[in-house]
Amino acid sequence: MQVTPTLAPDRTLRIGPIALDAPVVLAPMAGITNTAFRRLCREYGAGLYVSEMITSRALVERNATTMRLITHHESETPRSIQLYGVDPATVEGAVRILVDEDRADHIDLNFGCPVPKVTRKGGGAALPWKLGLFREIVSRAAAAAGDVPLTVKMRKGIDSDHLTYLDAGRIAEDAGVSAVALHARTAAEFYSGTADWAAIAALKDAVTSIPVLGNGDIWSAQDAARMMQQTGCDGVVVGRGCLGRPWLFGDLARHLGGREAAAGPAVDATLGFVADAFRRHAELLVEFFEDEQRGCRDIRKHVAWYFKGYPVGGDTRAALATVSTLAEIDDLLATLDLDAPYPGAAAEGQRGRAGTPKRPALPEGWLQSRDLGATASHALAEAELDHSGG
Repeated sequence: MQVTPTLAPDRTLRIGPIALDAPVVLAPMAGITNTAFRRLCREYGAGLYVSEMITSRALVERNATTMRLITHHESETPRSIQLYGVDPATVEGAVRILVDEDRADHIDLNFGCPVPKVTRKGGGAALPWKLGLFREIVSRAAAAAGDVPLTVKMRKGIDSDHLTYLDAGRIAEDAGVSAVALHARTAAEFYSGTADWAAIAALKDAVTSIPVLGNGDIWSAQDAARMMQQTGCDGVVVGRGCLGRPWLFGDLARHLGGREAAAGPAVDATLGFVADAFRRHAELLVEFFEDEQRGCRDIRKHVAWYFKGYPVGGDTRAALATVSTLAEIDDLLATLDLDAPYPGAAAEGQRGRAGTPKRPALPEGWLQSRDLGATASHALAEAELDHSGG
């Protein structure tokens, strides 16, 4: 493996008043970045660990599931929550709840989701196309946040013919946000192909007074260092690259923030090391859900990610993907060759589903104007009323 030179250990990322020992942010991932996974990642490294995406409407209505999702473990500092919304007043109200009730130390706004059920109603990566609406949401949210730093995460745009990231970056900077993050793909690309790191460099040139963070195709600490060197970005946002590899944050801390920034040991990822991480993740999920069966059901989807490339037979993988108790996990892990070494390239590279390029689902007539018309306003009203409780 080619090793990229380690960056200076004093390269601290500041997001408002928050100083991070390593310029690293865990990207929100639905069904993944709950309290259990955030705690696990924090045990290995340093950085900012963001919650699953929270729907502003559900938060304002105090949906029970949502209120659970915004609750942090006492060990989580700083506390970071990402909000999604399409109505300025609702997003502002959600921000006020988080601030007034001291529920977050950092708030991120999601303008990067490419999922059709979100973009179809003008949300996520589709929303910055409507410049006035984007400006109002961000401005009102930033004002409501007060001293709590507010950041924006976005994509390049809807597709290659409808790019929004440079306009959105400048608007967010002028509105007083503390940082902007760019996933260097369009909504049309979903997670396919190769991230356009040149777009991150362009955003860094356009936005000069606040940190610019890069996201996309960071599968290793070397990738992160290379992104920062090539683009000049101030930090990285890591999503799919840490699936089944929570210790990636230790690697990132050592490469980007100095060895002392990493909480955990230097990684020697034998199968035993991976098995311990998997077991710890399951234990934290059981604690989070307060239900052993539910926690064990949730760990099942992580099996393939954790053991990618390792000598774990199909029968054992299948059994791990059907566990219901921690005792079952212990029994299955005990059958493995825990001294098996790190398998190298077989365990490297892409994780999670990439998908294929597709035409984004959008409200009717959405691309005809960058102003918000009556039809688009109706679609947004429907989107605000359609939430999944988190």
